[in-house]
Amino acid sequence: MTTVAFLSVAPVTEDSMASEVAKAVAALDDFDVAYETTPMGTTIEADDAATVFAAAQAAHDAVDGDRVSTFLKVDDKRTAVTTAESKVDRVEEELGHEARSNRD
Repeated sequence: MTTVAFLSVAPVTEDSMASEVAKAVAALDDFDVAYETTPMGTTIEADDAATVFAAAQAAHDAVDGDRVSTFLKVDDKRTAVTTAESKVDRVEEELGHEARSNRD
C-alpha cells in the first residue's frame, strides 16, 4: 500500500458523536482500504490516493447533521511501498521503545 491517510469526520454537535462517527467508519468497509480507528480519527491505507479520497467522501456523506466537519491528511508516497505500521516502526526504532506510554 502506498497511500496512508488520517481521516476525522464528525457532526458539529454538543451531544455524543459516537453513533455518527460509527456511520463514517462503517462507510469505509465498502472500499478496498485497511483502517484503524483511534480516539481522534482513523488511519486509512490504500493502494492509491483516489481510493482514499473516495472512501473519505463516503465517510463524510454517511454522517447526518446540519454541519459536518471533516479533516483528511494524505501521504501519497508514489515511489515506494509503505504502510502505517512501518512508519510507526521506524519512529520506535529511533526512540528505542514503543511509541506510546501508560499513564497508570
